[in-house]
Amino acid sequence: MNWQRVLTTAAFLLAATIAVGADQAEPQPAGPYAQWKNGPPKDDSYFPIAVWCQEPNLAARYKEAGINVYVALWQGPTEAQLADLKKGGMQVICDQNAVGLAHKDDPTIIGWMHGDEPDNFHGPMPPKIIAEYEAFHKADPSRPVFLNFGRAAASSALPDRGDRSRHDEDYVEYCKGTDIASFDIYPVAQHDPRAHNQLDLVGKGIDRLIKFTDGRKPVWNCIECTRLEGTDKPTPKQIKAEVWIALTHGSNGIIYFVHQFHPTFDEHALLDEPENLAAVTAINKQIHELAPALNSPTVRDALKVESSNAAVPVTAMVKKLGGATYVFTVPEKAGATDVSFALEGLAAGAQVQVLAEDRKIEAAHGKFQDRFGDWDVHLYRIR
Repeated sequence: MNWQRVLTTAAFLLAATIAVGADQAEPQPAGPYAQWKNGPPKDDSYFPIAVWCQEPNLAARYKEAGINVYVALWQGPTEAQLADLKKGGMQVICDQNAVGLAHKDDPTIIGWMHGDEPDNFHGPMPPKIIAEYEAFHKADPSRPVFLNFGRAAASSALPDRGDRSRHDEDYVEYCKGTDIASFDIYPVAQHDPRAHNQLDLVGKGIDRLIKFTDGRKPVWNCIECTRLEGTDKPTPKQIKAEVWIALTHGSNGIIYFVHQFHPTFDEHALLDEPENLAAVTAINKQIHELAPALNSPTVRDALKVESSNAAVPVTAMVKKLGGATYVFTVPEKAGATDVSFALEGLAAGAQVQVLAEDRKIEAAHGKFQDRFGDWDVHLYRIR
């Protein structure tokens, strides 16, 4: 008997059996960046938390605060900027210029970007954005293209291009020219009466971008964390509420806008405001810890939410991972309310852990209840 042939055949059959088993296994969902060889990391434990247009020599300080991406470089990228980012362990989404294209194999660059807010007054119309997008991919098809819109993306009642901002079909066309769609709105720091203190506009903007992209592209958004114009600045609780409003509506990436323009200009104002910096650092730490759950599929229609105060609606998102169910919740208006959560499959007497709050709630009759104060965020885990 030719034992070498027998062993070879057995090994082949075993490999074939494993391959068939793999083909029959339940398919794993691809991450939002799976198609990009040199795009953002594809690991489920990765969640992009960015800062907008900062000096690369500050990268190490932002990394300490839980930031892992820079978006936009002033008059860059330059060789010096990329060297500073690499030294600070920071990745970047930046303009596609000659220096950037000379670094096609550099993992520091994870995406290319259009100019900011083309939907605002005097910005380029969709055909120009689409043409630029095609040129970006022709020069480098291995990275996604990023596009950030202005506040009108959150509501057609906030036009920044006159009547054209009221045309949602423009956004549908714009989104054909990007792989990652983003927008910014700063409801606390900016005093437009149509938006001031309406933190729910953050979630509405996410909803609209998901609609404009037909749910097929990652959606990011910018979050305020300084006083910007020298008047009001968001409190730590408001910053956390805005972040979780975005996440519960389906945001795939958070970008902090950290500038202050008045009464004095401070490009990195967040780093100079200890209270808000500590809050942002804590928020980011929690997001990174929960990244595998955030990146898992959302469980639809499994939860009913009832707020005792109709003026304070509470939004929620359900995730399941590793034998645990996560319920992430946040109010979308200021005020206090008692909230009842009816979760499908929740057993009577089940213990609901309130993450980072050192307390538990006991479920009864398939429901659990909790109290929400002004801009309270409650994150639950049920095993």
